[in-house]
Amino acid sequence: MLEIAENGRTWVLSGPTSSYAVHLTEHDELLHLHWGPAIALADAEELAARPLPGASSFESRLDGREEYPVEGGPRFARPALSVRTPERRGTEWTFERYDTEGDELRLRFRDGGLAITLHYRTRGDVVERWTTLDNDGAEPLELLRADSATWALPEREGWRLSQLHGRWAAESRLVRSDLTYGEKVIGSRRGHTGHQHLPWVALDTDATEERGEVYGCALGWSGSWRLAVAQLPDARVQITGGAGYDDSGLLLLAPGESFTTPVFAGLWSDTGYGGASRTWHTYQRTYVIPDAGQDRPVLYNSWEATQFDISEDQQEVLARRAAAVGVELFVVDDGWFGARTSDRAGLGDWTPNPDRFPAGLKPLADRVHALGMQFGIWVEPEMVNADSDLYRAHPDWVQYQEGRKRTEFRNQLVLNLARGDVQEYLWEQLDGLLSSAPIDYVKWDFNRCFTDAGWPGEAYPQRLWVDHVRALYGLLDRLREAHPGVAFESCSGGGGRIDLGIMSRTDQVWTSDNTDPLDRLAIQHGFSQIHPARVMAAWVTDSPNTQLNGRVSSLRFRFVSAMAGVLGVGGDLSEWTEEELAEARRWVDLYKEIRPIVQHGDLYRLRPPTGGLSAVQYVRGDETVVLALLQAQHYGEPLPALRLRGLDPTASYECLETGEVHRGAVLLHHGLRTGLRGDLDATVLRLRRI
Repeated sequence: MLEIAENGRTWVLSGPTSSYAVHLTEHDELLHLHWGPAIALADAEELAARPLPGASSFESRLDGREEYPVEGGPRFARPALSVRTPERRGTEWTFERYDTEGDELRLRFRDGGLAITLHYRTRGDVVERWTTLDNDGAEPLELLRADSATWALPEREGWRLSQLHGRWAAESRLVRSDLTYGEKVIGSRRGHTGHQHLPWVALDTDATEERGEVYGCALGWSGSWRLAVAQLPDARVQITGGAGYDDSGLLLLAPGESFTTPVFAGLWSDTGYGGASRTWHTYQRTYVIPDAGQDRPVLYNSWEATQFDISEDQQEVLARRAAAVGVELFVVDDGWFGARTSDRAGLGDWTPNPDRFPAGLKPLADRVHALGMQFGIWVEPEMVNADSDLYRAHPDWVQYQEGRKRTEFRNQLVLNLARGDVQEYLWEQLDGLLSSAPIDYVKWDFNRCFTDAGWPGEAYPQRLWVDHVRALYGLLDRLREAHPGVAFESCSGGGGRIDLGIMSRTDQVWTSDNTDPLDRLAIQHGFSQIHPARVMAAWVTDSPNTQLNGRVSSLRFRFVSAMAGVLGVGGDLSEWTEEELAEARRWVDLYKEIRPIVQHGDLYRLRPPTGGLSAVQYVRGDETVVLALLQAQHYGEPLPALRLRGLDPTASYECLETGEVHRGAVLLHHGLRTGLRGDLDATVLRLRRI
């Protein structure tokens, strides 16, 4: 809901439980008024009538209070917008008008030939903000920095910052720390979202999992990015974020050109970290993720069974075993195309290897469909090997610096997707591929960061950082429109490209290359702070885990760990015993029963994966599922009971595993074995309202 004051200078956007208010002063200063519990327009007008503190030569009365601080004028805080022209640098804007379209508010400002539009929109209790910059003048404008938004927090003492950090195979690790004076900057200068940080932060003063105020912000951008959380000298806090890592140059806007920033979304919750997470999850399932109401299928991926040594007959053998355990989607991973017998060759040549697939992918896809499964493939379109037909024909199509060595990671280079000819080549290759066989799913990988991000001959080569991402989005949008039945998964060596931007164009994400079921608990715990189970791909792989750490774990523990998201199987089924295959079938069947609750229900984190026992709960309507995992215990140590949440305290619930009936605030004693000596164990509990 949007309310506007009679004088057209105060605006209030409200969701079910929260409000966001801004005010324009008589001097065209756009001030933040309120972000928190729901208020009326009259309350916002009363806040707007309060005078700002006086200014001094050492402090600014605007810092920490402005909605979108620009460079220049009486400001010292980090600017969201920095513009350079041949004559000057900075912005001195005046207000032109506001307008609305549906539930969107637009505030339009001008500085000479530059039009600046601030966009606001509520999606439930999530506020979406973004900015459009139009060059209406006769001279080019250089955008050194163009952040999506700046968020101002209310005055509090003792702010605490939550963030997700990590690295390859150890992504999404949650850490909370006291916010101190100065700036905390996180981001990526790697050309993609990165394994090191997810573009999300949350702040609180005394919140718990289910109680207290939490403010959260998440950026929808899949390239380099930066979030800066600053506690200013007067203790006020602001969060600024957007595309690009530094201020060396983002884009050059020629006359008539425009740039729209990615969405920077924010929410307020008074129901703790868990309530904030559930609000984020509902927002993404409702407004971000394509076809989010559909269940994601159980998949099998052949990579760990075969790696590059694949053939059509071998894949069919695996497909038959996968179908026998109840898999619904069979995926051929790397190695099906070009001269791809190792990671040294073939990237860029997206045609089936004639020795491995003599008649293309269609015969295998048809046989997979005949087994009752969908068919999927792996691609890495943004990359190229030096040993490829594509690179030999077009060595200038990669990112490189003139006169410098071309760095290769994983024996590959990054295609300059900002080039129109590269975009058209990839469209022709991928459209032709998806038209050549009944392909239902594409795992889209990105295994190499930008290093030599140059573009010889281009007048403003810095633009490739932004234009690569815009071209990626355009290519995905074009493919989805041409092939509406094809689902896409975002992968980047695991969790290296997970953000609201890529999620708006893909159906699920590959959370991590680490499939060890114990390691995954911390990864999945962090991931759940912002993103829902509906997109979180999780595999059951072999034990010992030879791909990573050699850990031995039971099939039971591996399945229950992976059932917390979109279940997949990635082990070598040709080596599994008949007993293991039969047990796997039972777990897959159980997952299909609980899948609607896990993928579409509300998540409650009952116990974090920091001690011996961790547990998550999903609630959807009258049904509840609990996944409890025992990481370790001392001999004879009693295990704590689990107090469930999100249920009707006046109703009774039957546990389908034990037949027990519970009433009110349910307290469960789980089915985990006690008296172990550090063994891993896991269980699934289902409850239904009676």
